[in-house]
Amino acid sequence: MVNHIVMWNFKAELTDEQKAEAGRIIKESLEAVKEKAEGVISLEVSVNGLASSNKDIALISCFETVEALNAYQVHPDHIKAGAYVKEMTCDRACFDYESRQ
Repeated sequence: MVNHIVMWNFKAELTDEQKAEAGRIIKESLEAVKEKAEGVISLEVSVNGLASSNKDIALISCFETVEALNAYQVHPDHIKAGAYVKEMTCDRACFDYESRQ
């Protein structure tokens, strides 16, 4: 099993209303890929976590294999969602790791 965690901050120039709308769109578009890409075990997007967080958005996902993660990353719906994410966010952090389950 492969875990894929990605976190971002919204761009500073966005208003609170723009951040709320962007967060909704990012969540909906990335979570929709779960139903279309093969090998996705779980995928969740969380926006505006607890006050202790230093990132605005987190994608927490799990894939059957590294190949499934690679296929997800080039899936057309993921690429489309990713383009929007890049427009609205900065400070991307990613951590991928394999685990036994």
